Amino acid sequence: MPSEFSRLLPDARAFFNELAQDNSRDFFLANKPRYEADLRAPALAMLDTISADLQRAHGATPTQKLFRPHRDVRFSKDKTPYHLHLHMLWSTPPVGWFLGIGRDYLSVGGGVMGFDKDGLIDWREAVDGPKGETLAAIISDLQSKGARLDEPDLKRVPAPYDKDHPQGDLLRRKSMTVWFDLSDADVTKHGLHSATMSVFDTLTPLQRILQKIL
Repeated sequence: MPSEFSRLLPDARAFFNELAQDNSRDFFLANKPRYEADLRAPALAMLDTISADLQRAHGATPTQKLFRPHRDVRFSKDKTPYHLHLHMLWSTPPVGWFLGIGRDYLSVGGGVMGFDKDGLIDWREAVDGPKGETLAAIISDLQSKGARLDEPDLKRVPAPYDKDHPQGDLLRRKSMTVWFDLSDADVTKHGLHSATMSVFDTLTPLQRILQKIL
């Protein structure tokens, strides 16, 4: 199975490196058959394959998404029309599983991109209670394995929680996503499919506690 996706990473990077030199509608339309064959088709196949893997592992069939190559430039000073990355999502609410391929990165992650109003209340109540220590331990273990977290959304611990709360870092968050940045060597050794699923397996303890909380 990994051989089916063996060219996706190098082909995507080659395409985006060229697109970066001429990020125009003319270039994209001239190279659209290449985009469809070398990027979109294998990405859709990978979405299907990993959906089946996640269904077997977790018992729920994910909703899957390949993000559009077109940028929304309506409110942006940058009017270049196309993204220089390929992003995929598998959604098993309330959590998501993510894969991003860019010119100089390959990131695999999971979690919740943004809590809704009720979810944020549930998150803070859980972090303030016994599950907070469990969450912190799970995240610490993931970080020890090379995971990274984005910076907290808030500069200060929100009221009514104490500013010195032991889980202050978690309380300052309005989302919870954890990422692993993979090297080309990881993909060469294991294949893109296996390397991605290995990260998803590693993220399972976090995903499960998030599903219980939210």
